Amino acid sequence: MARPGHARNRPSLKEEEAEEAEDPVDAMISRTGCAAQHRALQECMAERQDWGDCQPQVRAFGECMARRQ
Repeated sequence: MARPGHARNRPSLKEEEAEEAEDPVDAMISRTGCAAQHRALQECMAERQDWGDCQPQVRAFGECMARRQ
């Protein structure tokens, strides 16, 4: 007889793959070459939670995206 805990439900392989799949927006930004600027902006916003404090990152990301278009 199986011990308790050994019969727990595991996510299916498809569920695991879906969790590991890259977000479509992140994939699009990666293709632009502006992923580093986007990451810096996200980190600033997570830390400070204020667009005003993150204007240098906003400008850097915007300029990078403008160069790619």
